[in-house]
Amino acid sequence: MTIFSKERIEIHYRQLKKVRTATRIKIDPCGKTFLFVISVDDVATLLNNSMEKIGTLQWEDYLVIAVTLCISVGIGIYYRFSGGRQKTIEEYFIASRSMSIVPVGVALVVSFMSAITLLGVSAENYTYGTQFVVINLSYLIGTPLVCYGFLPVFFKLQATSAYEYLEKRFGIKARTLASFVYWLQLLLYSGVVLYAPALALEATTGISKTGSIIIIGLVCAFYSSIGGIKAVLITDVFQGLLMFISVFVIIITAANEAGSLKRIWEIAEEGNRIQFDSISIDPTVRHTWWSLIFGGLCTFLSLYGVNQVQVQRMLTVKDIKAAQKALWLSWPILSLLSITTCFSGLAIYSKYYKCDPLLQKRISSTDMLMPLYVMDTMSDKPGLPGLFIAGIFSAGLSTISAALNSLAAVTLEDYIKPTYKKCCHKEFSITMSTTLAKLLAFIYGIISIALAFLAQLLGGVLQAGLTIFGVVGGPLLGLFTLGMLTETATEIGSVTGTIISLIFLFWIAFGQPRPAPPTLPVTDIDCSNATISILQTQLKSDDSYFYLYRLSYMWYCPLGFLMTFIIGLFLSFCLKQMFKKQKIELDLNLFFPIIAKRIHRRQMQISDTNSNDILKDTTTAPRKYIFGVNSDDIDIMEDVNTSKV
Repeated sequence: MTIFSKERIEIHYRQLKKVRTATRIKIDPCGKTFLFVISVDDVATLLNNSMEKIGTLQWEDYLVIAVTLCISVGIGIYYRFSGGRQKTIEEYFIASRSMSIVPVGVALVVSFMSAITLLGVSAENYTYGTQFVVINLSYLIGTPLVCYGFLPVFFKLQATSAYEYLEKRFGIKARTLASFVYWLQLLLYSGVVLYAPALALEATTGISKTGSIIIIGLVCAFYSSIGGIKAVLITDVFQGLLMFISVFVIIITAANEAGSLKRIWEIAEEGNRIQFDSISIDPTVRHTWWSLIFGGLCTFLSLYGVNQVQVQRMLTVKDIKAAQKALWLSWPILSLLSITTCFSGLAIYSKYYKCDPLLQKRISSTDMLMPLYVMDTMSDKPGLPGLFIAGIFSAGLSTISAALNSLAAVTLEDYIKPTYKKCCHKEFSITMSTTLAKLLAFIYGIISIALAFLAQLLGGVLQAGLTIFGVVGGPLLGLFTLGMLTETATEIGSVTGTIISLIFLFWIAFGQPRPAPPTLPVTDIDCSNATISILQTQLKSDDSYFYLYRLSYMWYCPLGFLMTFIIGLFLSFCLKQMFKKQKIELDLNLFFPIIAKRIHRRQMQISDTNSNDILKDTTTAPRKYIFGVNSDDIDIMEDVNTSKV
């Protein structure tokens, strides 16, 4: 038996690759290496474990991370002791409607693009190709629908909680159902947003997962609770800047290594990553033009049109025109961030296209690709990895801070205040309301930390939380649209449709077994410790699985919306026909502007018809006295009658 050094093993391995044989490796207690014949894979495994090392963070990186977190905390402290000092609910939740357009527009973007999105979108383009970029068209279609449809309704309502609309339009049952579903979904999602990036960063940079969760959670809970919505919006601007810097640093580094941006595109084409031709109408295909446009549109409307987080942000400006400008400003920023994040996935592919780290078992999930790339290419440049990690932390902070403030608003307005008024027959004082709001925001921050650790223990909660986020949006969008688009919808019909839709979507989203989505091929043929065979992960969809379990996740939101709308409208119509209840005149401000105008014109026509009938009756009836009235007086009388009606 012969003893070889590590260098000798490497030489021996390279020689043996040619003849597809190698030797098994054992280590004796003294650290010597013994070899005897078996397969190449064992040598590859050993060399992989011993040679492939991930870079570590330097003290400069930790300094950059600490400074960025301190800036967020400092902004919270500043707004605690400036302006109105967060002494009223109006200032704490909607900034006394004093915010300018730019910070609100940026905040609308970064609260939508979480750390999960930043890591996941780049991994999406690396693994599945560029078809996902098409979703940006749905943002363009959805922006005017929100601007001129949903937003005017909420602005006229001027309520802290978006779900107050449902009580005015339907009743307390609809408001309670919607706010509870939203509360549960957002609370779970905030825990997932904390856990997912912490897991990825620990595996690739060595930063403690526990430390990341606690630090981000506490920092976010602190500045969100003391600074109110003003602190949240201004930190969103700072954090959005860090997110852009993180993505651009990756693209610039990759372009420098590959030679140019054009070369990155060429490598992606060679690897079949450039894909814009999926026009299949089959709903089981993961991403197509139809699923991304219609599914993306419904998701966009559910997030920007009826979601408490975004509605609350748009109500912080002075008037409806400013809110519409902020929303239009957010569209190009959102699209730019989305497209550059997609391209960053191709940039990462340009480095690993012949040596996939997942095949090499350097990472356990594609969500770790971005931080791994940063450590592989920038660990020798102190400060740059820290800047990237600060960007990932910022993406998490912006989403969680938005969630904490909105959760506090919903809990206070939809549950605590109504319960207190019902039990004590009086309202909270302004000071008590504000104190409770701050306390709730901090408590929800602590709960998010606990849920992040729960996700760590259960594992599957991560995917479950992301799926819930998509499943809940469709039915809630359908419920609000029923109220704003139709006069026929009733509370019982609408709530029943929402519940049926939620149950159905949870069934098809979590039903098992379900097939794994097909991915594009990858290889590790050019790795220094490559296996002999080129491995690919090209999978084929299996028709043996239950059809509904094979539906693309992009169709969940449109399906939930249509089910809620159709079932709710049908049940409402049937119930009205069965019970023949007297029609209740609804406030026109509760409908889309175009629907409100149509209803107003119809009411005017009915009013004119009634007025003419009354006038005919009075002219044909015998009168004791007859007076002459000139035409000008008649016009004046008609104007008076019209204004009264």
